[in-house]
Amino acid sequence: MLAPIPMIPAYRFGEATPWGGSQLRALFGRDIPDERTGESLEVSAISGLNSRDPQGQTLSELIALHGAKLTGTAHTGTFPLLLKLIAARDKLSVQVHPDDIYAKQHENKLGKTEAWIILDAAEDARIVYGVKEGVTKEQLMEASLQGAAVEGLLRSVPVKAGDAFFIPAGTVHAIGSHITLYEVQQSSDVTYRFYDWNRSDAQGNKRQLHLKQAIDVTDVDSRLQAAIPTVLPLQGIGKRELLLSCPFFATERYSGCEQIKLEPDPRMFRMLTAVEDAVLRWEEGSLNLAPGDTALLPAEGFPLEMTGRHILLSNPM
Repeated sequence: MLAPIPMIPAYRFGEATPWGGSQLRALFGRDIPDERTGESLEVSAISGLNSRDPQGQTLSELIALHGAKLTGTAHTGTFPLLLKLIAARDKLSVQVHPDDIYAKQHENKLGKTEAWIILDAAEDARIVYGVKEGVTKEQLMEASLQGAAVEGLLRSVPVKAGDAFFIPAGTVHAIGSHITLYEVQQSSDVTYRFYDWNRSDAQGNKRQLHLKQAIDVTDVDSRLQAAIPTVLPLQGIGKRELLLSCPFFATERYSGCEQIKLEPDPRMFRMLTAVEDAVLRWEEGSLNLAPGDTALLPAEGFPLEMTGRHILLSNPM
């Protein structure tokens, strides 16, 4: 059996995330690489952005070494999920992601359905979450070509810590400024931008847009709302809630837990993130997790005992 694997993240920062900030240092004490550190890829097999174990082995190398003992019998081929912490000092671009069919045909990659759990947000923080009712693709294209005109078509939603949002492929979306969140998604880096708030870099260059592809994949008729947590049974002290479930992943939140039993599932791995201090114990050892730390729980792992005030647990479906 395999022990839980603490993951060392890969970061996207600087020019790659001009909207990024320093919240990961402020909230979690991270030694971030730049004052514009936007993404911490906690569990990632994305080429060039692999997370690692403490010995320096990449997730891709660990998968090659352990196979189904790590990933589970239900998933072969491409590692299915990507887990990030995102720190937005400024607004992200207005964007959309393709589904598996479009992404395979045009990018030879997985599509990208994702979900957000808000970890920290300013009092007036908002996200772009879909388009306003009645907006057509033609209107969206015309407004996007004009630039700022597209802002009037977007659905703006207030957010606070603890909120959860499901973002299926085809949903127009953007993270707002002064928000830190947990993102679980299909393992894909395909993003099509509609609009980037008319920003330019120090050389006066604007970021690339992908209007044709974005319009192709957008679902203007999706009806979206914040997820309503469902309380699940739990043996022991604490609270267990299902925040999100879709054909690609599920995410649960554990609150105020003491010595909760976590049994391994040979069909699948799980990803555990400690929002506050947490401890995992098993028959041969223990693992202390500081706020913001993530551990990969192998499919053929030890039965675990978990203690922590605020823990997020995601798994593939």
